[in-house]
Order: sequence, then C-alpha cells, then structure tokens
Amino acid sequence: MTDLVLWRHGQTSYNAQARVQGQVDIPLDETGWSQARQAAPALAALGPARIVASPLERAQQTASALAALTGLAVATEAALAERAFGQWEGLNREQMTQGWPEQYAAWQRGEDPQGVGVETRAQTAQRVGGALAELASQAEEAGEGAVVAVSHGSALSLGVTHLLGLDPSAWFGLRGLDNCHYAVLRRGQREPGWHLVAWNVF
Repeated sequence: MTDLVLWRHGQTSYNAQARVQGQVDIPLDETGWSQARQAAPALAALGPARIVASPLERAQQTASALAALTGLAVATEAALAERAFGQWEGLNREQMTQGWPEQYAAWQRGEDPQGVGVETRAQTAQRVGGALAELASQAEEAGEGAVVAVSHGSALSLGVTHLLGLDPSAWFGLRGLDNCHYAVLRRGQREPGWHLVAWNVF
C-alpha cells in the first residue's frame, strides 16, 4: 500500500515576516534552503517512488532538495497550490485587522471571511484532498511505494482533514505543519480509508 508523505515547503521571507502568502509566488530564503537540505535525507530514507509538488516556486525549490538525493524527477500538480487568500495575500495581521476587522474576526473564529476573495476551507480541502487521493491511487496502480507531495501549510492541513473524512468547516484538530516538516498518511481498511501515522516531523 502507498504512503502519502506530505512535506511543507521551507521558510520564505513572508514566513519570517508573518505575512499571508496564499498563492503569491515567492522563493525560499536562505533559511528555507538550509531547512530543505537538512530535511531531505529523512524523507529520502522513506523510499519515495514519486515526488510531486505545488507549482509555486517555494514548493518546487523544496522538492528539488529531495530530488537531488533520490534522482527522482519532480512532477507538478496545480491542485497542491496553497489556499488562495485574495486581497490578504502579502499582508500581515495588523494590516488585515485594520482593513477588514469584521472579516479578520470571522477568520480568527474559524469561519470563511466574506468579500475579500479568500478560498473557503471546504473548497481547499476538496481540491487538495482530492489531488492527494488521486496521486496515491496512481501510485498504487503502478505498484509504487511512497509518494512525497510538497505543498503548503493550509493546503496540507485541509487536504488531510478531507482524507480523514472530517468537516473542514467545523473541525480544527490539526495545527499547520511547520516549515519543512512533514506528515505521513497510510491507507486503512476501515472508513475513512486513511489513518495518520506522523505529523509535524523534521
């Protein structure tokens, strides 16, 4: 059976400045590159058969550190991109609070903020979770082992919520993965068909 190894990208300047990234396409900073190189051997030891990454540069660069060790090519999957945060992308919390106090308060309560172009939790969960399930199915049909999916904090938390059969609009049991940390999901025989083996490992 195929494991899904879910790897969040390394640090960027926006991470360091506590800015919302969403689908802004910015690269790793020096710390992020160092994190990727440090983390890659542990992921290589899991014996991945495929590496698939979000199209955003920070995920592609992180994946390249593992590709360099394993000799595997990095495939791109658009559905692994980060949750879109609309008008909030590039802003810090102070700017969001000042510009959209009601929407920001709703976001802090776990609701989907309205009127700022933020992708809903349910939409993100379906998009990312569906892509992860399809990647696992493809690997199983090919008789391959683990698939490493390189993606983003919100995208991965919500995608896993979907795979575990939980309501992304009401369940908040997973904190986001730290930069360059990974999780492992494994097929199970009972519903929902997956179980969580590891979370936030470096």
